Amino acid sequence: MSGLLHVEATDRSQRKRTPDPCRCGNAGAPPRYIATVGTESELGTVGVGRHALGPDESAQANRLWWDADAEAYHAEHGSFLGADDFVWCPEGLREDDARLLGDPAGLAGRRVLEVGAGSAMCSRWLAARGARPVAFDISHRMLAHGPQPAFPLVQADAQRLPFTDAAFDLAFSAYGAVPFVADSAAVMREVARVLRPGGRWVFSASHPVRWAFPDSPGPEGLTATMSYFDRRPYVEFDQAGRATYAEHHRTLGDRIRELTQAGFRLLELIEPEWPDGHEQSWGGWSPLRGKLLPGTAIYVCQLG
Repeated sequence: MSGLLHVEATDRSQRKRTPDPCRCGNAGAPPRYIATVGTESELGTVGVGRHALGPDESAQANRLWWDADAEAYHAEHGSFLGADDFVWCPEGLREDDARLLGDPAGLAGRRVLEVGAGSAMCSRWLAARGARPVAFDISHRMLAHGPQPAFPLVQADAQRLPFTDAAFDLAFSAYGAVPFVADSAAVMREVARVLRPGGRWVFSASHPVRWAFPDSPGPEGLTATMSYFDRRPYVEFDQAGRATYAEHHRTLGDRIRELTQAGFRLLELIEPEWPDGHEQSWGGWSPLRGKLLPGTAIYVCQLG
């Protein structure tokens, strides 16, 4: 099965049962994944703030953002990410080396869900190794970027997965979905629901400690200026007060609690070091900061 499945209904019974980095000058902002002033102009973004935002409003904002930013995002980061490569983080850790989903030789025939897939380059990498991926994202234009794959693409909200129970052997996310939803605990529960018992769930996101520091690649990004315990999301908004982008913070303890309450065991927490010779900056991720502060956390979990 191939093609893009558009899923919008919030009632699971009505839905199809289918099998970045920041503006560097914004010194007061926590980690962000995109850096496109043109997208902000297109969406009418006029300001930023830290305030509560509900799940639906946050989802709508990020769907608008990533639809608007898809082309610019890939123009800026496509050469780093590749069209059929599997990169976990700006530090450049690749699944070829990390093997967090297991031995590549053992992926053949496995049903794998990519959560917040973007243009699904990681799922293309998996498909080339015989896996049976399904890739979903909230953004139609992100999914539509790149060559049409031979596996399903699904447009959906990670807080309400349109898949049957125990449908997948593995689930993963490389900087997708988890930081962009208001109810990330719901994401953990939904991933647990669609995984088979013993299934593995691996996801990467910005390291929670980064929220205490300005999102700048230079020296100004090395001094903590915000409370690590401030869980209010970072929100951009237009003239009418409508959110045009949102990103949500959870402490390390929050994240582990979400996982355990959803039925997962944390097998490993990986904090990739910045490798020697890697000189490419990605918004607030840079050689200078990477040598001193963790930029990414990768959670390796098992259901049950």
